[in-house]
Amino acid sequence: MKMFFSQSSRVNRTLTEKEIERNALLSDLEKTKKALEIAYAGFDNVTEPDLIDCYIYEVNSVMKRYKFLLEQAAALSLLPEESMHRTPLSTETPATTLIG
Repeated sequence: MKMFFSQSSRVNRTLTEKEIERNALLSDLEKTKKALEIAYAGFDNVTEPDLIDCYIYEVNSVMKRYKFLLEQAAALSLLPEESMHRTPLSTETPATTLIG
């Protein structure tokens, strides 16, 4: 049995370096956002003082990475302008909650 495939339906397109960088950055942003949500969930569910400290450091670390990636995305003009003026995630850290 012979099968014929239309060549017009498949576009053999390679991504430019800028597109690859853009896709990687957006993927990193999404992974970091999920990691931050997981860290906050872990922090909310522990009572052991050592684990509380662990999650405080983890949230702060992931938050710094997220902020860095947002700045990189803004530099590449990947974010819509209205998202640059609002904070997508809470910037309050667990330590701030505990102290204040």
